[in-house]
Amino acid sequence: MIRKLRKKTVSFRSVPMFIKLWLVPLWLMLGLARMTVLLIPFRNIASRLGRSDGTAAMIPLVTQDQRARALVIGRAIRLAAKYAPWNANCFAQAIVARIMLRFYGLPYSIFFGVSREAGSDGKLNAHAWTASGPVAVTGGYGFDRFTVVGTFTG
Repeated sequence: MIRKLRKKTVSFRSVPMFIKLWLVPLWLMLGLARMTVLLIPFRNIASRLGRSDGTAAMIPLVTQDQRARALVIGRAIRLAAKYAPWNANCFAQAIVARIMLRFYGLPYSIFFGVSREAGSDGKLNAHAWTASGPVAVTGGYGFDRFTVVGTFTG
């Protein structure tokens, strides 16, 4: 127990200050985003995600500084999601990524995709992912596994 706590403490010390400062606020935002996904219809959420670009998979260009900021934002969101006691799924993470990227003035695209599960009589899987330039901020890159059914840019 003590050894594990010591290991976690050493690990936390190596985390960049940006992530340490944003960890609790992001954790709370993920909770609010999860509640939003569960309680509010998608059509009402969609109007706040950015400009709808239909199924066009457009990824905005970013500078090196913006790329670095997007990387650390994605890392912070994933870390906060890892320790959330609720299901901080891809949609909730995409909502929080949109908030953070917009806060820092970074261009972004949120993608929604679907795929058929192999051998499941046509069951659909859904996924949301966020990109800022070449950075997969949340959800990884789903282009190889999912057919894009909606894109929002900001």
